[in-house]
Amino acid sequence: MNIYEQHSVPANITPARLQEYGVSIFHACPTKSALKKALKKSQITVNGTIASTATFITGGETIELSIPEEALRPKKKLIFPLKVIHEDEHLALIHKPAGILVSGNGFMTIANALDQNLKQSSQPDATLPRPIHRLDYATTGILLCGKTNSCIRALSKLFQDKLVHKTYFAIAIGEMNTSETINTPIDGKPSKSHFEIIESVSSERFGTLNLVKLSPETGRRHQLRKHLSGLGNPILGDKDYGQEGLILNGKGLYLHAHSIAFEHPVAKEPITFVSPLPEKFSKIFPSQGKF
Repeated sequence: MNIYEQHSVPANITPARLQEYGVSIFHACPTKSALKKALKKSQITVNGTIASTATFITGGETIELSIPEEALRPKKKLIFPLKVIHEDEHLALIHKPAGILVSGNGFMTIANALDQNLKQSSQPDATLPRPIHRLDYATTGILLCGKTNSCIRALSKLFQDKLVHKTYFAIAIGEMNTSETINTPIDGKPSKSHFEIIESVSSERFGTLNLVKLSPETGRRHQLRKHLSGLGNPILGDKDYGQEGLILNGKGLYLHAHSIAFEHPVAKEPITFVSPLPEKFSKIFPSQGKF
């Protein structure tokens, strides 16, 4: 059985070669090298025509990926227990710990660990379970996965249509507005994040620490980290976007994917799932155990 994904290119884009535009649009080949490999194996089509590294994308195209399931299954089994928050015949939600990639060319990924942590679907189009979106290596929290080809396509379309609503919590450094919408572009692409402060505490080392609730409207790489850092309020523990002298070592990144809400593609019912805040958050904000 093949793993199938589809992507609709927006009408108004800056023209680019597929090998550049297509990086990260498919969950089964998230990196540039994986995309090139799929192109060389004729596994990608544009408007029904087999694409190559020279294919140009100008806007409005339908790009499709079809990869044999066996090609994505690792040669050896990754033994990595995961906490399963919810699972049914079509999809699952798991808690992603810090310090592991969601997907990629490496062996140690959430994608490679899903097969032993989730039950095989009994649906006719059951496939190797796969993550539907991504979280950074250092980020913890809830991650949505698909277990059938039809559900994976439907969930990907929900993300594409911005019908999946995610909430994050972070601990940010310094004085901040009570709430704000950030529209700073990332990598030249429109980006939008909302935040509101839930609680603030004084810190001898950092001045002020804020428990911040974040709602991204777009999904750019490192979006929340870049947006808060751009305000001068980097996330505690962020070694990439933090300020010199304010880097907290040894405790990890204080960014957590807390909840996700969407309409179940099969049951057609609105659902919301939550991954509680890690203990390290409550050590700084003990009154916020309810999250």
